[in-house]
Amino acid sequence: MIELGAHVIDLQDPLVQAALASAAVLLLLILLMLRASLRTAKALDPLAGNLLQLAQRVQALSDGQHQLAGGLHHVSEAQAASQSRMLQLMEARLAEVNRAMTESLHGSATRTARSLGDLQQRLAAIDKAQANIEKLSGNVLGLQDILSNKQTRGAFGEIQLHDIVQKALPRDSYTMQATLSNGRRADCLIHLPHPPGPIVIDSKFPLEAYEALRRAENQSQLIEAQRMMRISLRAHIRAIADRYILEGETSDGALLFLPSEAVYAELHANFPELVREGFAAKVWIVSPTTCMATLHTMRAVLKDARMRAQAGAIRRELAALHADVGRLGDRVANLDRHFTMAARDIEEIKTSAEKAGKRAHRLDNFDFEELAAEPPLRLAVKSRDGACVTADPGRE
Repeated sequence: MIELGAHVIDLQDPLVQAALASAAVLLLLILLMLRASLRTAKALDPLAGNLLQLAQRVQALSDGQHQLAGGLHHVSEAQAASQSRMLQLMEARLAEVNRAMTESLHGSATRTARSLGDLQQRLAAIDKAQANIEKLSGNVLGLQDILSNKQTRGAFGEIQLHDIVQKALPRDSYTMQATLSNGRRADCLIHLPHPPGPIVIDSKFPLEAYEALRRAENQSQLIEAQRMMRISLRAHIRAIADRYILEGETSDGALLFLPSEAVYAELHANFPELVREGFAAKVWIVSPTTCMATLHTMRAVLKDARMRAQAGAIRRELAALHADVGRLGDRVANLDRHFTMAARDIEEIKTSAEKAGKRAHRLDNFDFEELAAEPPLRLAVKSRDGACVTADPGRE
């Protein structure tokens, strides 16, 4: 690239290169013409010096033209090399950027796939939870259908009561569906000792009034539901007191079992007068939790009664145990006496053995050559009756 004022000449332009070539050819023709004119002008001496100077100037112009062409060629080659290096650098940069973009896109795709996998697992867990919720909702609706019918509600209460009683009391301490002397059938009869006597647990409860109380949408419906609740529960308390509290047969109280903690809480929160009326009629209202606590108390009463019933047998066994311990003491004393006698006999045996050893040692040291001059040796022997006699060892 060559800038001439406001003009920019591109040496790689074909037109520029063609113009330069034409200029070179033109200069060459001029040089040839000048040489021819010099040859013809040799005869012309006056003009020879001027023509020679002109030829030298033209030669200088030709040399400058060649130098200019060489410089332009060098500049063109440098420009081409610079453009090649620039292209290589740009290609390297573009390749690096492409590689970085590819790696970034691959990492983003991997993270996106992982996130989608996690999201799919969470959606599967949510679907499973939704299915469980729907199943639970169906079970709740089924339970509501069960509790809406009076007969099925009574059966549900009996099943729950039987499960609680079975876990809390021994099998022989209660009877389900027991028939009393007045022909009434109790849901559960606990065989407590006198006093207080057998106690009845009734598992039926008036749920219609409670459901109306929960469905009340305005104040008038609420008041009406509360009135029905009081009426139905009072009637149920009186019926239990009349049917299941029999003098001489059952205890002076009975239990009203509510298989719903919500109904129990509602009674104590908003109907405390009904609870007090139950206390006055000796009909105690219990929920599953309080019923379990009450049954455990009854279990302790039954255990105490059975302990008292077995108190005589326990006393007899204790007396026999005391006699056995006394005989064992006597036998231990006899054994100790025998051990003492055996120890004394062993001491006497040891003493006799020591004396016998000493005599054997003395006998070993006797001089038999001088034994004849010595007086005869007499031995003292203890007879069986305890008398001491002497004997001559030389005599048989």
